[in-house]
Amino acid sequence: MPALPSSIIEPLWCQFEALLPPAAAFHPLGCHRPKIDDRIVFDKLVTRLVLGGAYTKHADKNVSATTLRERRDEWIRHGVFAALEQAVLQTFDWLIGLDLEHLSVDGCCVKAPCGGDNTGRNPIDRGKSGQKRSVLCEGHGLPIGVVLAGANRHDSPLLRPTLERLSRFGFHLPETIRVDLDAGYDSYVTRDLLTELGCHWKISPKGTYIKINHTRRWMIERTNSWHTRGFGLLQVVLDRGEKAQQAWAHLANAIIVLRRLLKESWIRLRWDDRPVKQYQWR
Repeated sequence: MPALPSSIIEPLWCQFEALLPPAAAFHPLGCHRPKIDDRIVFDKLVTRLVLGGAYTKHADKNVSATTLRERRDEWIRHGVFAALEQAVLQTFDWLIGLDLEHLSVDGCCVKAPCGGDNTGRNPIDRGKSGQKRSVLCEGHGLPIGVVLAGANRHDSPLLRPTLERLSRFGFHLPETIRVDLDAGYDSYVTRDLLTELGCHWKISPKGTYIKINHTRRWMIERTNSWHTRGFGLLQVVLDRGEKAQQAWAHLANAIIVLRRLLKESWIRLRWDDRPVKQYQWR
């Protein structure tokens, strides 16, 4: 059974393939094995992202674990994963429209048993090695920026670099932006930062219980759930290098946005070869 349905993996691969660097020429002596097809490696990497596990668990007779790592590093050097996420976000903004007037930010701690970059002692997991993802999502709940840090880092200092992920949209930002935050950000430092950035805010006060469905923060909680429940490699971080960790976050965000794009397109748009029922399209 594939890790993702064909309605998602096929358009994702088409965009990914368009971003790949030119293929290297064959060895002039013809004495080397032919290069493993990029599609095979891509499918294996997506499967590892969804299911988790080591590279050796996903290697088989078609591709080795070493090839998976080398091709992953090659694509990271060319910025393919980040470009894929940017392309999917721009497509959603063009067809549906991103809601950048209502933003939410929150942190999510996960296990990182192998240690490495952006890891630290997790205070909510008996001091074991963990990682924190500070996630920025827009009004539809789509992730538009992720900052990685150690699990021992507080949410508040990560707010500035997280909001700076909005720079990916250039000057196409709305005049008024409101940021919804939980009680962990309730401080004058946060308010001074948001005032400096020209943002409005709604922060849950410390010591006061407010139901999450009375605010827009349930969007970011749902986004964190999409990350941890939908992608095994984001629930338990196994890569030690920062570049690899960022690449998996980019790929996961691209899948989430593409899935939402397909759903919204089915409701709002029409085309000639559109199936009668949605399940036929999937």
